[in-house]
Amino acid sequence: MSDAFHDREDTFEKQFAHDEELRFRAVARRNKAVALWVADMKGLSKGDAEKYADQFVGAQVGRSDDDVAAALREDLARGNINLSDHRLRKKMDDAMAEAIVSVKAGK
Repeated sequence: MSDAFHDREDTFEKQFAHDEELRFRAVARRNKAVALWVADMKGLSKGDAEKYADQFVGAQVGRSDDDVAAALREDLARGNINLSDHRLRKKMDDAMAEAIVSVKAGK
C-alpha cells in the first residue's frame, strides 16, 4: 500500500515539474514575442531587435506578468511610444496563447 502511494506521489511530482517546465518555456517565448513587437515599434534593426529581445527575456526570468508589463511600458516610454495598458496586455495574452500552443506542440 505504501509503495502505491509513493508511486502515485512520484507521478504527481513529475507531472508538476513537467507542467512548470512547459509554463516556464511558454512565458519565455511570450516575453520574446512581445519584446520583438516592442523592438519593432521602436524601429530597431533585426539584429538589434534580437539582442533586445534576448536581453529582455533574461531580465524577466522569475518576474510576474505585472513586472513584465511594467518593464515593457518603461521601454516604450523611453522611446516616446504611447501605448495603452489594454493593448499591451492584449498583446501579452495573445502571445502567451500562441506560446502555449507552440510549446505543447514541441516546437
